[in-house]
Amino acid sequence: MQRFWKKAGISEEQGGITVKLDHRNLRTPSKNVLTLAPEQRYLALLTAAEWDAQTKVLKPHTLPLTSVLSRAIDGLNPAHNIEDIRPAVIDKLMTYFDTDATCYHEDFPEQLVKLQDKYWTPVIDWVAQKYNVEIKTTTDIFAVQQPEETKQKLRTVVEEMDNLELAAFERAVMSSKSFLIALALIKHGISVEHAAQAAQVESNAQMERWGEVEDSHDVDREYMRQTLGSVALAVMHKKL
Repeated sequence: MQRFWKKAGISEEQGGITVKLDHRNLRTPSKNVLTLAPEQRYLALLTAAEWDAQTKVLKPHTLPLTSVLSRAIDGLNPAHNIEDIRPAVIDKLMTYFDTDATCYHEDFPEQLVKLQDKYWTPVIDWVAQKYNVEIKTTTDIFAVQQPEETKQKLRTVVEEMDNLELAAFERAVMSSKSFLIALALIKHGISVEHAAQAAQVESNAQMERWGEVEDSHDVDREYMRQTLGSVALAVMHKKL
């Protein structure tokens, strides 16, 4: 898509805040008007900034916040769908807890062990203490079975998320490949930088041992920060 707008901004109206491309309402891929609540004004401004930063050709990968908002509106809002897909989405996200990499620790090499202790252990400890649950870890090759009580408690936490929070959580899980890292980030237990480092513990350990591959590791690292940063911004109003 070619850029057709001169300026992106916001419009505060009785029904909420909309993002404007010149005088046109910004719409989601399903043609719904992207409308935000008054307390989400900062989100509208940041979304407008994403569109204002576009050059001649629209680059979807540079619109991570818009993508999360659109997912919440188009995909997770029952009012815009024939059937409620939230239960199926939550079922899928819960499978990431069963195989969460942060629960599978290695005892070699030393670089990996140090990074696991620095970035994974605080995530596990935070979730365990925050929700009063037991999270099992292992250094074995066999799958670890998490307690049913833990899984039910954490599922309830996810079920209580609103559409935007769930969309942000889904994006964090899919990007980090970790239920626990995503949950700690969404619930403001860790920073974006910590989440990004935790999500890339294994690749960072390899880089420390063998060196960085230019235009590969560095690109992946910045993409992870961008994606998880947009996720954190999407739920920042819940921390204020």
